[in-house]
Amino acid sequence: MYSIKGIKKGLANPRYIAQEANRLFYRRLHTWSYNEHGMDFFEADWDNMLILDACRYDLFDRTSTLPGETTAVQSRGSSTWEFLRGNFDGKRLLDTVYVTASPMLYRHRDGIDVKFHEVVEVWKDSGWDETYRTVLPETVAEAALKAAQRFPDKRLLVHFLQPHYPFLGPTGQEHFDLDRLDFQWDDLASGELGIPRDVVKQAYEENLEEVLPSVERLLFELGGKTVVTADHGQMFGERTFPIPMQEYGHPAGIYSKELVKVPWHVFDEGPRREIVAEEPVTDSERDEMELADERLRALGYLD
Repeated sequence: MYSIKGIKKGLANPRYIAQEANRLFYRRLHTWSYNEHGMDFFEADWDNMLILDACRYDLFDRTSTLPGETTAVQSRGSSTWEFLRGNFDGKRLLDTVYVTASPMLYRHRDGIDVKFHEVVEVWKDSGWDETYRTVLPETVAEAALKAAQRFPDKRLLVHFLQPHYPFLGPTGQEHFDLDRLDFQWDDLASGELGIPRDVVKQAYEENLEEVLPSVERLLFELGGKTVVTADHGQMFGERTFPIPMQEYGHPAGIYSKELVKVPWHVFDEGPRREIVAEEPVTDSERDEMELADERLRALGYLD
């Protein structure tokens, strides 16, 4: 169940032992592979779903001025790959095109059995911004609009990276080293980075503000019924249960309200599309796992 690397990590830092004990509690002693209290996003009614990576409900509700109505739902994951497994695994989503800035599905494609009509990997090649080491929101919006033109009779699932780290706003650029490829949220928990919690939250909030204009653009230009939501939330030192330890980031298997309570914002613009399921687009795929790992390190994954 536990790797040698994981055991050594726990022995070196008892914090990881406490975290794993909490994970066992939330996952019902590993009988759950994802948060089974969360909703199935593909059972919901929508033409377009816009996913904001690591977006807390409370911050979205306070910050967003998007047209439409916001409620809260519970996600199936407290991390991206867990959200993907809980919503994608075992499904043939042939009526859906997945436009994603995240390499996470590609990285875990052998462990998540899903078929879309098409997957547009925006994080590859020219979609990646080398200065900020992420995919900028306007790049994702452009890719989504091109996909809408190419696939006018498909549902669009559009995965932005913001408000996820790296931070694009002035606070993030001042306090976080964008050239550091080994950033880990645990470094904040340990105090190694020496960055106060309120500064981290401010940088995160600015990242949400960076992505909202691109989201609003898609609300009007894609048309139909659009849902804006998140794969999971984010923690900034709040305490988990049953061991009351502070958490930062979004560790898998920790189903605290800060991590699984996400926004569900609905906006209707014009007539609905007629959705048709068709076999996947044939594509000769290169093996780019090394590139995916490089991108994920820049996003704060893969220790």
